[in-house]
Amino acid sequence: MGLNASLPLLFLTLLLVFSTVVTADNVTRAFEKYSNFSTMSDLLIKTKLTPLISKYQTITILAVSNDAISSITNRSAIELKNILMTHVILDYYDELKLNGLKEKSIMLTTLYQTTGLGEEMNGFLNCTKSKGRVYFGSEVKGSPLTSEYVTTLYHNPFNLSIIQISMPIVAPGLSLAVFPPPPPPVPLAPAPSPMNVATAPSPAPTNAATAPAPGPADEANASDSAVPKPKPATESQEVDSPAPVPSADNEKMEAAADKTKPTSSSACKAGLKFDIVLLLAFFASFAWF
Repeated sequence: MGLNASLPLLFLTLLLVFSTVVTADNVTRAFEKYSNFSTMSDLLIKTKLTPLISKYQTITILAVSNDAISSITNRSAIELKNILMTHVILDYYDELKLNGLKEKSIMLTTLYQTTGLGEEMNGFLNCTKSKGRVYFGSEVKGSPLTSEYVTTLYHNPFNLSIIQISMPIVAPGLSLAVFPPPPPPVPLAPAPSPMNVATAPSPAPTNAATAPAPGPADEANASDSAVPKPKPATESQEVDSPAPVPSADNEKMEAAADKTKPTSSSACKAGLKFDIVLLLAFFASFAWF
C-alpha cells in the first residue's frame, strides 16, 4: 500500500528532473530540426541567452524564421540581446493552450523584465485572441499587435515550448538609435613631385616703380611727420636775463679807449678851420687875377 502511494511521487520527481535536463540541454537541439530557424538559434547562442534560459523550468520561446528575423540582425549586440529576451516568456504556452484562450487579452512576463531594466511595461508582452487568431505585441501603451501566432515547433508540456510568430517584436525603449555610417574621408591632394616644384613659376618680384604714387594727403602726412614741430616756449625763456655787472678790468679798458678817440667837439673844430682856409684861398685866387 505504501509502495503504491510512493510511485506517483517518484514518477513526478523523475519528471521534474528530466524536464530540467531537457530545458538546459535541448534548447538549441530543438531548433536543429528546423533549418529555417537557424538564425534564431545562432543569435541565442551569440548573445549567451541559452545558459540564462536554462535556469528556468518553464519557458516559451517565440521563434522567428530566417527571412523575418533579418530585419533586426543588423542591430548592435546589446540591442539584439534585449530584443531576444522579450521573445522568451516565463510561462508555458503551446497550440492547445492558445486555442483554449477566450477572446481577450492577457499580459505575459518576459525574460527582459527580470533584468530590472524594464521601463513603461516594455518587459511585458500583450497576447490577444481576436476572431480565432492570436497576436503578440509589446505591452507598452500604443504598441501595435502585428506579430501573429503561426504554429508550434516544439513542446515539452509545462516545461519548454517553441512557437513560431510571423515577425519579431521590438518594444519601445529597447532599440537604440541606429546612426548612418560616417562618410568616407576626403582623399588628400597628391604632393607635388620635385620636378613640378622646379618648373613651377616663381612669384613675380614687387617693383617699387609700379607702386602707386602717394596722394596729396599722404604727402601732407609725410611732411608733418618728417618736420619736427616747434615746442612752445616756456615762461622762463620770455624773462630777460639780468645784465652782467662790469668788472674793474673792463672799466680800465673802456677808459683807455676813450682817451685814444678824439672827442666830438675837437673833431668839429678842426673841420671848421679847414673850411675857412679853403674859403680864403678861393678869394685870394680871384684877387690875383
